Amino acid sequence: MQRRTLLAAACSLLGSVLVAAAPSARPAHQDGVLAEPVEPVVVFLVRHAEKGDDDARDPGLSAAGERRANELARVLGSAGVTHLFASEYKRTQNTLRPLADAVGHEVEVVSARTPEKQLAAIADLPPGSVAVICGHSNTTPQLAARLVDPTGSDAANLGEDEYDRLFEVVLPARSRVESSTRLAPKLVELRYGAGE
Repeated sequence: MQRRTLLAAACSLLGSVLVAAAPSARPAHQDGVLAEPVEPVVVFLVRHAEKGDDDARDPGLSAAGERRANELARVLGSAGVTHLFASEYKRTQNTLRPLADAVGHEVEVVSARTPEKQLAAIADLPPGSVAVICGHSNTTPQLAARLVDPTGSDAANLGEDEYDRLFEVVLPARSRVESSTRLAPKLVELRYGAGE
């Protein structure tokens, strides 16, 4: 009986040591003040799906675009999405519609002409948020680049036939006490959906 108690105590102590040693579980210290760790913000950026030919100025999605929008909902439906942003055009909002229905969130419209407003909206997201932004062939890579390097890095526009790019930016956790060893944002480029 005593041996079992000692074994349980040893396992508990080992578990405590492992948790304390894990970098993500270690709170920051400054002047003896304990700062709780804060979760990162994850941002997915995608260009609108294939557009239709129903309106020259503001087209909706083609049949291929609707299939791609459904595929986006399948890919990100279980990612814990908390915020959805699209430009003022039907094709971006329609691209996010199946995902919005799947996760039960409304799409917030931010004009494609106001990237600063979009960046501010991302900066205001609470820790642990997962946002999806649907933009255009020029705005999507530019915004991804700005999230990684706010000083303004120039990214190439997507090709007219490139609809399968999905960018993921992980913005570092902001602790209540900032650290000089704060991690840089991380950008990953993925592809989703099958081409026509």
